[in-house]
Amino acid sequence: MTYLEKEEDFDKLIEKGDVLVDFFATWCGPCKMLSPVLEELSDHFERVKVVKVDIDQFEDLTRRHGIMSVPTMEIYKDGKLVKKEVGYHDYDTIASWFLR
Repeated sequence: MTYLEKEEDFDKLIEKGDVLVDFFATWCGPCKMLSPVLEELSDHFERVKVVKVDIDQFEDLTRRHGIMSVPTMEIYKDGKLVKKEVGYHDYDTIASWFLR
């Protein structure tokens, strides 16, 4: 998993391959529950990059993406947004988004 460190890096992180972006907050209970699920996903799906974005650290980016609640996950394929999901989801559900 990669934690976004600089806002200007966001576009570069999502430009190639399958990327799951997790908009989260450190104070969010469901976000804490989701974190080990995403860790497991990144271990089992080497082709899927998981990028975590702290909404309190990156407020402008969060606003631009229309994030109203956390956790919110955005799925990108080669830089194009293909799916947006709000709330906690289990491993099997998230993994199914990448099975083709």
